[in-house]
Amino acid sequence: MQTGYELTHLAALEAEAVHILREVAATFERPVLLFSGGKDSAVLLHLARRAFWPAPLPFPLLHVDTGHNFDEVLAFRDRTAERTGARLLVAKVQDDIDTGRVVERPGGTRNPLQTTTLLRAIGEHRFDAVFGGARRDEEKARAKERVFSFRNRFGEWEPRAQRPEVWNLYNGRHQPGEHIRVFPLSNWTELDVWEYIDQAAVELPSLYYAHRRRVIERDGMLLSATRFVTEAPGERAFEATVRFRTVGDATCTGCVESTATTPTQVIAEIAATRLTERGATRADDRISETGMEDRKREGYF
Repeated sequence: MQTGYELTHLAALEAEAVHILREVAATFERPVLLFSGGKDSAVLLHLARRAFWPAPLPFPLLHVDTGHNFDEVLAFRDRTAERTGARLLVAKVQDDIDTGRVVERPGGTRNPLQTTTLLRAIGEHRFDAVFGGARRDEEKARAKERVFSFRNRFGEWEPRAQRPEVWNLYNGRHQPGEHIRVFPLSNWTELDVWEYIDQAAVELPSLYYAHRRRVIERDGMLLSATRFVTEAPGERAFEATVRFRTVGDATCTGCVESTATTPTQVIAEIAATRLTERGATRADDRISETGMEDRKREGYF
């Protein structure tokens, strides 16, 4: 009788991500891992540590800080960098506002301004490969993305300039000044991410689980009432039991009503939902039908 060894679905995804991480470390000179403190970047960091254990990470972490982040996420970011011994670089949108490289819209979100700050950090540190936690199931523009996403010397993404990826072969060829965005979680879904968090006991910021919070209902979403989001005329803040499905700029990231306080309970909720986390809770994706794709062409994550 023949016996064989078959990987589980999660084990296959993990093996693919580890292969991609090691491929980049072996073929690029100055990679960096984008780390926001969100669930996808937390999983990506966990995978990177597994890929190179017991050696330390062969690349630093980079956070593009809008200045409007959740306090819990910033605390988690710093605590995680200290716990893992990773070198953390922080590129601040406020620095680009102060120097006039970008202009802040009164009452607007700073999320679109991150592009300039990211490209500045890539140029200053001469990064040639940038790991991101984006997944194809999040949004239709990201569904077009390759695992190795070529960016020109201006950081721009052009779908027609992307390379074929067959048999898990990746083409990282680029000229000085160009770089590659690398997405090891491309083939994961939100459910996969949470099942992996549950299986591998990946630590996350507390706001990913149900908690009491003052919120404001705006544009069909519940926004956290913070120093960055205050009541507009006709609005009233109230308390609700909520959790966040994704974490970004506090001014444009909504939460959902939930009682899930463990990964297992979150998994049960996700299995029953019909909306992706970005579609349900990210106001910055609602600017137009092509909002994400337009920003990606300019150099966004």
